[in-house]
Amino acid sequence: MTATSSAAEGRPAPLVLGLDTFGDVTSGDDGRPLSHAQTIRDIVEQGVLADQVGLDFFGIGEHHTGDFPLSAGDVVLAAIAARTTRVRLGSAVTVLSSDDPVRVFQRYSTLNAVSGGRAEVILGRGSSVDSFPLFGYDLADYEELFEEKTQLFAELLKGGRVTWKGRTRAPLVDQDVVPHTEDGPFPAWIGVGGSPQSVLRAARLGFPLMLAIIGGPPARFAPFSRLFRQALAESGRAALPVGVHSPGHVAATDEEALEEFWPNYLAVIRNAARTRGFTVPTKQSFLREVGPHGALYVGSPETVAQKIAANLRALDAGRFELKYAMGGLSHRSLMKNIELFGTKVAPRVRELLA
Repeated sequence: MTATSSAAEGRPAPLVLGLDTFGDVTSGDDGRPLSHAQTIRDIVEQGVLADQVGLDFFGIGEHHTGDFPLSAGDVVLAAIAARTTRVRLGSAVTVLSSDDPVRVFQRYSTLNAVSGGRAEVILGRGSSVDSFPLFGYDLADYEELFEEKTQLFAELLKGGRVTWKGRTRAPLVDQDVVPHTEDGPFPAWIGVGGSPQSVLRAARLGFPLMLAIIGGPPARFAPFSRLFRQALAESGRAALPVGVHSPGHVAATDEEALEEFWPNYLAVIRNAARTRGFTVPTKQSFLREVGPHGALYVGSPETVAQKIAANLRALDAGRFELKYAMGGLSHRSLMKNIELFGTKVAPRVRELLA
């Protein structure tokens, strides 16, 4: 059995459209930042709305800073699971390098049980590395940590007793890891932000591929999709899905979406630039990213749907997740975003790709 049952036996995977959040601290209608606690409560409401408007997936990415206080996304997902019936729930992403694969498996197999089989996990090395000093990991071990822990996670997903040995954690000897899943492994993906080695790792271990495209022309990631499919074929594995994760914002009109998103996007990137070396965008560079060849999906439902459909075709991908939240936006604005994405954008994308 491969690391996930998605696209089992080579059956074509259905188109999947969903939403992701990093738990960005939002603002009240007065523009003042909300507390971490209120932000988390609002995310539960946003996940419930995603289910109500018919979306396929709702994901929460792991972060550990004051601007992104979602350090225990699986707990929030469990709260959403208790109030929903259809939407799949998962991480976007889990920083496996600074976590323990056994505990990640246990948390998401527990979420899978609570949600009636709706859990997923996206595993990443961590483009944001705040968790490394927090949990006592050395960034010098960045690559080795992810390689070994991903290997172990692939073994855990196979089910049954596990024997494993590596350098980054204690070995397992004929270990039964609980809780067991009822219907085989839950879907697990590897998130890739620009490394061919990560693409090859996903194919080698049998994980579907999630392309995190946050800047520049999405078409430049097309070679990654081809590399992934070629590596799967050469290793004798069945075809596995390719997904895309990108930021954006949907409003009634293009003008309204741009007006709401731009000042908050600028503030978030400017703040991140201090620690992560990002280039601070200008209004001109922002408009290029919002345009047809950029990585931001900002506009009216028709504008966003056309861009999603075009890039899914270009990347030979069957899944799109909009990173819908942006620090500084209001809960009211995000709820409208979700409503439009579920009721207008998703049906239009399906129509365009039918």
